[in-house]
Amino acid sequence: MAADRNRPNRKLRWAIITFFALAAALFVADVVRKALTEAFIHDDFPEQLAIKAEQLPLLFPIHMITGALALLLIPLAIAVRRRPRWHRPLARVAAIDVVIAGLTAFPVAWIGPVTRWSAAGFMAQAATWLALLALGLWHIRHGRRAEHRRAMLMMAATASGAIVFRILLALSASFSHPLGFATFYSCDAWLAWLLPLSLTAYGLKREWRVLR
Repeated sequence: MAADRNRPNRKLRWAIITFFALAAALFVADVVRKALTEAFIHDDFPEQLAIKAEQLPLLFPIHMITGALALLLIPLAIAVRRRPRWHRPLARVAAIDVVIAGLTAFPVAWIGPVTRWSAAGFMAQAATWLALLALGLWHIRHGRRAEHRRAMLMMAATASGAIVFRILLALSASFSHPLGFATFYSCDAWLAWLLPLSLTAYGLKREWRVLR
């Protein structure tokens, strides 16, 4: 009887989880679409960002494309982690993509920066991203699957900074934040990836069920 009473609650819970998962997937897909478009079309760019595209006509599109693909490849590789036949090739492609996106992030951040603080924030994100990838590869080569999974989850959290960055920047534009574009952009360059990374690290330490 108790199991029968709990069945509707389980169905409702899974319905809610499915709804939010689909909403998140659609949002990420939209962010990826915009990033791929912005790799070649810069009409809506603020002047401070359009300079980067002009000065880095090759590296900028490469960074935008690989960065966008990382938002798809990393979650896919994590999602199929229990199926080696799918996980291994996806993980290899994702790792190569992350290396390219991470390395190209340095010149993209440094050339024509909005501010030096924003450049430092993006470069710190790229360095953290690459360091977590290297750590994850080192763990899996030594058979430490649990440590590998934690490193990859934190790498995914760092990558999600690209999504959080856009959300915060859009909110700033919507509310005409008094700090001004340059100041808020600099803060956003740090907060966007530090917040999800810190939350994921805390969740792993507390062994949250959603991260298992």
